[in-house]
Amino acid sequence: MMSAFLLRLRAALGVLFAALLLAPSATAQDLLRADAPNDWLIQDATVLTVTNGTIENGDILVRDGDIARVGQNISAPSGIEVYDASGEYVMPGIVEAHQHMAISNVNEATNQVTSEVGVGDVLDPYDIGIYRALAGGVTTAHVMHGSANPIGGQNETIKLRYGVTNPDALKMEGAPRTVKFALGENPTGLYGQERNQVPRTRMGVEQVIREALTEAQRYMEAKQAYQNGNRAQPPPHSERLEVLAGVLRGDIIVQCHGYRADELLMLMKVFEDFGIENLVFHHVNEGFKVAPELAAFGDNGAGASVFSDWWSYKFEVYYSTAYNAAILTENGVNTSINSDIPGEQRDLYLQAAKTQRYGDLSDTQALKLITINPARQLGIADRVGSIEEGKDADLAIFSEHPLSVYTKPQRTYVDGVVRFDHEQDPDDMRLRVDPEGTVELARDGYDRARRHSCLKGVTHLRATRHGVTLENAGR
Repeated sequence: MMSAFLLRLRAALGVLFAALLLAPSATAQDLLRADAPNDWLIQDATVLTVTNGTIENGDILVRDGDIARVGQNISAPSGIEVYDASGEYVMPGIVEAHQHMAISNVNEATNQVTSEVGVGDVLDPYDIGIYRALAGGVTTAHVMHGSANPIGGQNETIKLRYGVTNPDALKMEGAPRTVKFALGENPTGLYGQERNQVPRTRMGVEQVIREALTEAQRYMEAKQAYQNGNRAQPPPHSERLEVLAGVLRGDIIVQCHGYRADELLMLMKVFEDFGIENLVFHHVNEGFKVAPELAAFGDNGAGASVFSDWWSYKFEVYYSTAYNAAILTENGVNTSINSDIPGEQRDLYLQAAKTQRYGDLSDTQALKLITINPARQLGIADRVGSIEEGKDADLAIFSEHPLSVYTKPQRTYVDGVVRFDHEQDPDDMRLRVDPEGTVELARDGYDRARRHSCLKGVTHLRATRHGVTLENAGR
């Protein structure tokens, strides 16, 4: 017969076992908690400021999520956590100028003009791609509407605050508004070839854009006439035209998908006719042909956000070169490198490094392609893109120079909060797990990209002055 002691022991063990079953396991929310510290002193690093040179054995003091001091021999204030970055490199958090992650929908492909919609309404804070981007040093992303329409929807600039569950908490407060335009085979293929609608040709794309901007111009004039007392009533409200009116006023930056030199010149001419100067082209594979014209557009030039070596996935991008970014840069075009496809944002620092293999850009020129240059293209360079006092503490720490193929991202800070830590990286960082769901494999994303004509004819030739590897993979 069991003794009273053993009965009590069995009962206690049963309670303990039940408690263990009910106790929540450590999750991503625990690691990325709301009260995580945003005060730090990063010590003894090689600080790559991007805009003000390199500081050896440098320190960065972060207070309340901002960069308070940058220099050497900075003492840690009382209560401040210290990170020893001896032998490591700190650079500004990478700014991804063109992405489609963290949204549940991409294209409102129902009309040639859909500027009234916006991806900011469908942000998905649970997307594991946010964390994977952080693992590559990315801290800010320009999440874009797709390229189906000559004038698409509004984009959203987000901070990669992985761990938050409110979609609005991802939005970068005060970032300028942007809207998507698209030229070439995307709109002509969807509307002309598949639906037998305008635009079937590049001429049609131009006409759709001109008509939409003309309608917005008349809408603005009618509103002004009403406000001046010269019209009995205002025009019917149109969110679509309100956005295009913002483009005409210069309040909204146009981010335009386009490849061929002739269509780049076409849109710049259209915009000159309407007095529009805030323009950034994306992809721009033939930008090297018209680099001086891009640099001379408007008062500040047209920006170019390009791939390092991605082409031949459809007919209009056959004429391309890996020297594109270097040629654009040397001609004074504000140039950035983007990844575009979710899952590919983790190695932007190596994509930038390829410009040293193709074009021999300096370290600073290469790093600018993924930091201050895209920040300028998005109108957020006063807050991110370089390590300067007063800016947001968006920082990426690497084991070696970030342009080396041998480097490994160690830590990524967003607003001073550690959102990725190589030393404390668990196996599964999903915020929400469906026990009955399926796990998306890497090859699933690859197949989906192929179905959307997004494959790369890319050669993974990552050769820089900091490290060399020759891993060729034609896809």
